[in-house]
Amino acid sequence: MTFIEFKDSLKSDHPPIGLSVPLKALWFDGKGDWDQAHHEVDHLDDAISALIHAYLHRKEGDTWNADYWYRNAKESRPQISLEEEWEQLVVRFL
Repeated sequence: MTFIEFKDSLKSDHPPIGLSVPLKALWFDGKGDWDQAHHEVDHLDDAISALIHAYLHRKEGDTWNADYWYRNAKESRPQISLEEEWEQLVVRFL
């Protein structure tokens, strides 16, 4: 799947079959469903899920919590827009 195909899939009511959990979370976030996106990753402890979790808390405006999750992912909070971060995460995990 390409980034364009992923973005086009946001027109659907359901995520594409076979998406990884991180991509599924990003899909729900792309649909504007922060709660479902968060639900997808909030119980996982791997580095990729921690990075998505960090992005979601950054988007929520909870910088302290976001930084906690960025540290768990062994990454730094990016100094880019949320839209750019979302796109970079999607491309990275496709």
